[in-house]
Amino acid sequence: MTDDEIRDILLTTRRIAVVGASDRPERPSWGVARFLVDRGYAVTLVNPGIAGRALHGAPVAGRLEAAAPLDMVDVFRRSQEAGAVVDEAIRLGARSVWLQLGVRDDAAGERARAAGLRFVQDRCPVIEWRRLGLPAKIA
Repeated sequence: MTDDEIRDILLTTRRIAVVGASDRPERPSWGVARFLVDRGYAVTLVNPGIAGRALHGAPVAGRLEAAAPLDMVDVFRRSQEAGAVVDEAIRLGARSVWLQLGVRDDAAGERARAAGLRFVQDRCPVIEWRRLGLPAKIA
């Protein structure tokens, strides 16, 4: 993806589901979720082990479908598990899927693009936000 495409995703997205979110501060998903909430996104965290709680003021759902409607699905799962999340994001009508650093699934990316979704993999929205010098909050 180009910088303009990444910028557009980050600035036009409003509702994000973070799949594989953790309540442990040492986990990258904890920090990314905090960052997204602080930027003004409507975030729903997805983790069946902590469902029903709130983290960073955002609700935690047990399944992705409970986070719908959504714009972006941000995936903190192993690469071999990402395809199933991408397929569900397609089914739920997400506009984009973002696979975190180290997470790659080219076949899932092809399915997502064929369904009209924007697909980012092996990148972190926090790193991209800072690299692109985006504003403190979404408009």
